[in-house]
Amino acid sequence: VTENRSDLEDLHLYATPREQRFRRFASLEFEGQLYMTPYDFIQAVTSDEPKRKQELYNAKTARENELNQILMETPPVWKGSSKLFRNLNEKGVISYTEYLFLLCILTKPHAGFRIAFNMFDTDGNEMVDKKEFLVLQEIFRKKNEKREKRGDEEKRAMLRLQLYGYHTSTNSVLKTEGEDLVPRSYWDTLRRSTSQALFSDLAERADDISSSLSDTTLLVHFFGKKGKAELNFEDFYRFMDNLQTEVLEIEFLSYSNGMNTISEEDFAHILLRYTNVENTSSYLENMRCSIPEEKGITFEEFRSFFQFLNNLEDFTIAMQMYNFASRSIGQDEFKRAVYVATGVKLSPHLVNTVFKIFDVDRDDQLSYKEFVGIMKDRLNRGFRGYKPIQRYTTFKSCVRKELYSR
Repeated sequence: VTENRSDLEDLHLYATPREQRFRRFASLEFEGQLYMTPYDFIQAVTSDEPKRKQELYNAKTARENELNQILMETPPVWKGSSKLFRNLNEKGVISYTEYLFLLCILTKPHAGFRIAFNMFDTDGNEMVDKKEFLVLQEIFRKKNEKREKRGDEEKRAMLRLQLYGYHTSTNSVLKTEGEDLVPRSYWDTLRRSTSQALFSDLAERADDISSSLSDTTLLVHFFGKKGKAELNFEDFYRFMDNLQTEVLEIEFLSYSNGMNTISEEDFAHILLRYTNVENTSSYLENMRCSIPEEKGITFEEFRSFFQFLNNLEDFTIAMQMYNFASRSIGQDEFKRAVYVATGVKLSPHLVNTVFKIFDVDRDDQLSYKEFVGIMKDRLNRGFRGYKPIQRYTTFKSCVRKELYSR
């Protein structure tokens, strides 16, 4: 047992940061392949470390009848809600490929949902079936194989088994092209590669791919227990929107302590916890001094800001067109640029709070380049490690908690 545990821990050296995080949070194993439960996924995107007390990489082994029972309780897509993952809790299985896909969803604007759907809808009939969705498996496998670290082939094979359920490198159905020399996100890889799959032999191999994979919660949710249902855009859009909302609700509620708002300081903590900002204390101290009277951030304000962040690329383009890229900007200019680029209206209080967090020199101006750079870090939720931020407890926060506890 000790020798086997050592082998599993050695795989850490051959895994990418994304793979390492998946392996650390995954709590279920079936036929050698690791899976997350919905609870695991929520923890992976909202917490620094798994909350359950378990040994590292020591996933529970499930039997086929147990897995089937779990999947039997999966609701159909038309019964989805913004509490789907919380309601399923431990009664679900998510593969590594699906983990990457769900992470992509969390960082995409609503306008990108149609692009995602069209990428899967390879025959253009406005519906996505199970075979079309499994293109995702092949594309992410291909990207993984190109990023594999060189070394012990036996260890690499063990890692592929854990993440994808196969022992040796598969023959990819997608062509190798020069763009692979440039590092790309999984979203970009998916967007560029799906069209290539149309000209591959994927359609001929679809039945083989489907039969070799175990069903998962997402597959049953989207395509039914028999895998014959088809997914339309409205249901697909609702699923993606619900997932974004659910994760934001979980983060908000973890700080609100049952209240309708979170403090401005807690909002700053949430923004900075996923970034590589070194001196976070200066941002927090600056905000405390600049906002002496706590008003609070509502969930609607909280959600609108993260909708804006998912449109950060469009905002960046708008700022460059406004010729603000080389100088600081004021609150009115910032608010207008956000609305023009994304259609999101941020409240005056929310904009003022953002300025107080990032306006370190206190001139009521925001450094465009610095702000965008930090927020790009924030958008990498789950894709890279982040350092936990020490949470300073203010007197007002203590009062809020005391009132709630009573």
